[in-house]
Amino acid sequence: MTFELFLFYVFGAILLGSALALISVRNPVHAALFLVLCFVTAAAIWLMAEAEFLAIVLVLVYVGAVMVLFLFVVMMLDINLARLRAGFTEYLPAGLVVAAAMATVLTLVITRFITMDPPERAGPDYANTLELGRILYTDYVYAFEIAAAILLVAIIAAIALAMRRRPDTKYVDPAGQVRVRRADRVRLVSMRSEPRRSGAEHDESEHGRNNEGA
Repeated sequence: MTFELFLFYVFGAILLGSALALISVRNPVHAALFLVLCFVTAAAIWLMAEAEFLAIVLVLVYVGAVMVLFLFVVMMLDINLARLRAGFTEYLPAGLVVAAAMATVLTLVITRFITMDPPERAGPDYANTLELGRILYTDYVYAFEIAAAILLVAIIAAIALAMRRRPDTKYVDPAGQVRVRRADRVRLVSMRSEPRRSGAEHDESEHGRNNEGA
């Protein structure tokens, strides 16, 4: 067994363990941290497969940006977990169908990977970023656009699920702020002015008040 194969098995075991912990832990913050570990180990495997661009993007974009947003949403928003888990049994059949389909696809991919010949090593002048961009925007451009539309729908759905009305939360009405007038915010009060006294008169008045108090 070579050292590279040993590292692959180590990172693969960590990836599988963190993925199982991701779906089994009850604390959403711990689940998000296990997802970070999944991304890091997957990036290490991408590095071993000579896909440096994908590994860097996985760390910078997903771990550095997306996971920070996930943690912010989980920790700052008051998400009602009991309400989210209420329909678990209702959607269990659909989840089992999706899980079976994903397991079938993974089995086919792994079987093909085992039977296929290992790819040749790329030369020193090979740029995987250039090749990835060329293939992505030529052969798979429609699939790329469809994936972008699906992600947009997922973002809108997540915002719609998280933004629920609560009586103890203060909301701002932008339309009301635009329609506001000066008379609604500022009130001019007319007050009677008193003549300004000199320093000696002020001291005498203070002395008189002290004597009356005594």
